[in-house]
Amino acid sequence: MSDITQPQIALQPEKPPAATLGAIGWLRGNLFNSIPNTLLTLFALYLIVELVPPLFRWMFIDSTWIASSGKDCRASAGACWAFIGEWYRFILFGRFPYAEQWRPLLVIVIFIAMFLASCDRRLWGGRLIAIWIGGGALALALMFGGFLGMTYVETSLWNGLPLTLILAVFGMLFAFPLAILLALGRRSRMPAVHSLSVAYIELIRGVPLITILFMASVMLPLFLPSGTTIDKLLRAQIAIILFAGAYLAEVVRGGLQALPKGQYEGADSLGLTYWQKTRLIILPQALRLVIPPLVNTFIGFFKDTSLVLIIGIFDLLTAAKTAIVEPAWQSFGLEVFIVAALIYFMFCFAMSRYSQQLEAELNRTTRH
Repeated sequence: MSDITQPQIALQPEKPPAATLGAIGWLRGNLFNSIPNTLLTLFALYLIVELVPPLFRWMFIDSTWIASSGKDCRASAGACWAFIGEWYRFILFGRFPYAEQWRPLLVIVIFIAMFLASCDRRLWGGRLIAIWIGGGALALALMFGGFLGMTYVETSLWNGLPLTLILAVFGMLFAFPLAILLALGRRSRMPAVHSLSVAYIELIRGVPLITILFMASVMLPLFLPSGTTIDKLLRAQIAIILFAGAYLAEVVRGGLQALPKGQYEGADSLGLTYWQKTRLIILPQALRLVIPPLVNTFIGFFKDTSLVLIIGIFDLLTAAKTAIVEPAWQSFGLEVFIVAALIYFMFCFAMSRYSQQLEAELNRTTRH
């Protein structure tokens, strides 16, 4: 019998329904895919229609942009942005000498430039470390002054946004190495190192940051020898470093525990020492895994710098609230808080977006 060749039938891929494509498909799949989601979507649309137009009118259409005093603003029904125009330098720089406020402005530019340099992976390594060391030293030199014709400015006059950036940036830079040591110590097999690391982490994480700041500002001087003083800003900075290090340590420890056991065994099979294994194989992979929680912790501590108000340090938010006290411009606190919120949002959003891009890029490199 001869073989009978069966006809080959070409299978055409089925096209998805038109209702699942384009904008209509996105709306059906994300906003109207169930009765509860449809109700929530309609309720959100109702809130947008009711709240956004009046808010837009208050912020832009009925607002006052130029005014000599608060009396002129009170005659209008909108926001008083003239108050921000009159007091923006105090909100940003606080009590820093008026004629020298170009120095804290340059400090803000330096920090932003260092952030942007960190986004360029071609600079990673020794060059980026040199940029951060040089930029940080230059920022402190500009804030202190006392050379090249710049007047010396005490730390009690460091206020506003530059102070917030200094506390947050230097706090995170010094807390991160401490966190790595604490995380490694907590996973150590040496009882003394393990116990000390656990005791430190649990003690610091068991009390609020306000308590640590209060202890550093009020209680610490009582234990110092007579005549010995430590700058208040330095005490606050050390308190933030110690507090942030304990929280970051637990994040790093999570990354260390998430690594497969084979990575440790493979590193041991190469004959590497403990520190070589940790630096070259374990830590790079562990830190890559915990980029989102690390950045989330950074953002949280950037906002927590506003707690230094309780020890008399004027950060951005405190300087903004102090500007409202001016009698001629009272009752315009909402405008000030909107501006402060926008500043915090811009820095926090930039950190969040950069972490997402960095995580995606590192994961893509790992897959390939």
